[in-house]
Amino acid sequence: MSTPDFSNQFDSAVDSSLEWLMDNGEFVFDTANTMLKGVYESVLWCIAYPPYYVIAIVLALIGWRAVGVRFAMLTGLALIFCDVMGLWPETVSTLALVLTATVLALVVAIPLGVLAGLAPSFDRLVDPVLDLIQTMPPYIYLLPAIALLGYGPATALLATFIVAVPPAMRLTSLGIRMTPQEFIELGDASGVTRWQMFFKIRLPFAMPSIMAGVNQSLMMAFGMVVIAGIVGSGGLGESIYGAVRTLDIAKSINAAIAIVILTMILDRLAQSAARSRMGEAQ
Repeated sequence: MSTPDFSNQFDSAVDSSLEWLMDNGEFVFDTANTMLKGVYESVLWCIAYPPYYVIAIVLALIGWRAVGVRFAMLTGLALIFCDVMGLWPETVSTLALVLTATVLALVVAIPLGVLAGLAPSFDRLVDPVLDLIQTMPPYIYLLPAIALLGYGPATALLATFIVAVPPAMRLTSLGIRMTPQEFIELGDASGVTRWQMFFKIRLPFAMPSIMAGVNQSLMMAFGMVVIAGIVGSGGLGESIYGAVRTLDIAKSINAAIAIVILTMILDRLAQSAARSRMGEAQ
């Protein structure tokens, strides 16, 4: 069999499978679209309803408690600057999309990461899958998502969810496996149950690695949000995509600055939480 024939047959099989899913799973995908869109719009309403200065003050206070006064002041001023640039609606839309996708990813990734850390056979099974997800170009996940869910925030959420799962799952699994053997032996000698072993010994040692996974998932989500602007996700990603199409350099730079501001704020907050967990574990 020649290579072109095999390639054509493979492409035909992929197209047929996608068409079959679209024809037979319409109800499932319509329901998923509605649910994802509903969750996203609920989060967006919670962030977009208060005035911009309320959100700026709240995040500044969180930054003050988590990092320090200087970071809190910079956070508040940076968020106000997003409004000054006329990009506050897009900024909160992007924040809602990132938070929603990351939380959904963590709900799946952390339990699976715990399972992978406790069961080496499962870890060996999912490791190649995670390798595949992380090495594929991120925009490739938009194509089947568009076919199944259509254009809009649900498609962006699904694609962002996919890229945000692997880092959290890997680092959770690593943290569970890295529990010092002497503490496990001490727990066994003390007669603790499996649940006590997990919650009192394994989980505290794994928390710094888990929090690092949360941070990495956030960063992957921000990277995907920009690409997801292609599918009409709204927010800063769509602003950048529109600016690229119209060669509006000033608008693209403004949107990029707003994305950098959000990324740096959430990154510092996640790093602070990770350091706090590490201190508690020690």
